[in-house]
Amino acid sequence: MDVTMTLKPTVFQPRQVAGDFADRLFIRGGQWLLLILLVVAVLLPLLAMLWRAVSGDASQGGGVHAALTLFASANFRWLLGNSLTVSLTVAMIVVPLAYAFAYALQRTYIIAKPLWRGISLLPLLAPSMLPGIALIYLFGNQGLLRGFMTENIYGFWGIVLGQAIYTFPHALMVLMSALALADARLFDAASSMGASPWRAFRSITWPGSRQGVFAAFCLVFTLCITDFGVPVTVGGDYQVLALEAYKAVVGQQQFGRGALIGLVLLVPALLSFAVDVWLRRSQRDAMGGRAQVYHPRPSAGRDAAFLGMTAMVCCVLLGVFGMAVYASLVQFWPYDLSLSLDNYGFSDLPGGWLAYRNSLLLAACSAVFGSLLIFTGAYLIEKTRQSALTRILRLLSFVPMAVPGLVLGLGYVFFFNLPGNPLGNLYGSLALLVVCTVAHFLTTAHMTASAALRQLDDEFEAAALALKVPLARHFLRVTLPMCLPALLDIVRYLFVSAMTTVSAAIFLYSPDSVLAAVAVLNMDDAGNVGGAAAMSTLILLTSASVSLLLATFSRRLLRRSQAWRQPAPGL
Repeated sequence: MDVTMTLKPTVFQPRQVAGDFADRLFIRGGQWLLLILLVVAVLLPLLAMLWRAVSGDASQGGGVHAALTLFASANFRWLLGNSLTVSLTVAMIVVPLAYAFAYALQRTYIIAKPLWRGISLLPLLAPSMLPGIALIYLFGNQGLLRGFMTENIYGFWGIVLGQAIYTFPHALMVLMSALALADARLFDAASSMGASPWRAFRSITWPGSRQGVFAAFCLVFTLCITDFGVPVTVGGDYQVLALEAYKAVVGQQQFGRGALIGLVLLVPALLSFAVDVWLRRSQRDAMGGRAQVYHPRPSAGRDAAFLGMTAMVCCVLLGVFGMAVYASLVQFWPYDLSLSLDNYGFSDLPGGWLAYRNSLLLAACSAVFGSLLIFTGAYLIEKTRQSALTRILRLLSFVPMAVPGLVLGLGYVFFFNLPGNPLGNLYGSLALLVVCTVAHFLTTAHMTASAALRQLDDEFEAAALALKVPLARHFLRVTLPMCLPALLDIVRYLFVSAMTTVSAAIFLYSPDSVLAAVAVLNMDDAGNVGGAAAMSTLILLTSASVSLLLATFSRRLLRRSQAWRQPAPGL
């Protein structure tokens, strides 16, 4: 009798509780510390904002009666209608354009793809006010191309153009991911059956990417309805809800009114988050185990058309950002166009270069401490025994994705100013700005770290346990070096985000902790558009320089520490 014996490999389950005290301290202590940080930095500020909105002082626009009065007013309906109109218009412009751009990069044979992709991501390296400032110099009352505009740039179309530039790279990244993978066998089968390229697109490409299109639409809509950087620069008399919340808190000290509007702005973000979660769960894998990677084939007509479109979009982006850089060097626009560095002296800005130095310190601290905290937290969630605590931590890690920066900043105002709060001394400090920045951008960084950790086999922890190596040492010497590419991506993401953020930080700074992006807003509001352009240019150049330095450093470091990823010679 033939007896077939199947030996099931013994795989270590890292979710078993380690017997060593040091391991238990590292796991449980780290998880509870992470829980405390998430509750203080995310959950309690949101609850404080909710409480301030529904039970706040009526003299500050809060409370149930004030809410009913606000929501029933004609002014609120006008603001809401303006916000919805602008956001829908921008989404309908940006998403098709970003889809065509992503299709050109992923599914055509155009030249210089890295160059086009790098230019398309320029808006990510600058604060959201920079497109609005550039549009003023191009199409404002004394703009360089004012004669080409039949209407004034200040108003609806100014907001639409500025936010379209600001949100374009965000939609592009989502759509590039949606179009990144495809099974070449489907296209070969379609070609052998005589299907035209348009038929193949309708039958294969579009069904596989339409969920990404919907997710990009929700993302652009949410970014537009919660942004006040562009409306405050080129909005003119065309008011929107995000700008009203900013004015209510900063200009009128109506904290309850700001909290109520913040709750309204939270609704589309929550809906977008719910849609994104639903799409992730319902989406099937684009490639199976036997799939073949699709490589586009040259097509002269198609490639020429997409190359022209791509070059045109990049020329627009270079023109807008180039105009902002040029305007920052002009002596006195438009009467003295000689080049000078006077705008970079920031003589009208209290503290001069203090805001820029604060932003550098904020970005460095957020990148270093935030990346280590987020990566360690992701490890404690993904590589330890599943429990109610890990599920709570995973849920709290996803909350910031559904909370706009404006709403999170308002929550920090209310929570850290509560009477008797022992953390109240942090308000206005750079340390609190670091905490808020890391909390604001936590979800994306956490998802990056989790994706990298899930690629590691659980047997690494099994080997460490068999060798009686403390889990903390294994984490530092094995896990961290193996996931170094993802960690460096998180560092770069947090640094650039900290340099450009303004929505949450606008309510939290003091004269000693003012940030560069906030200074741009203040200088533009004071009429110093040249100084605002200069500070925006500094942020842009700093973000780009650090990104390039980190990319270069990453390649050299990974060449040494990630040699195990390369195939052996002769294989």
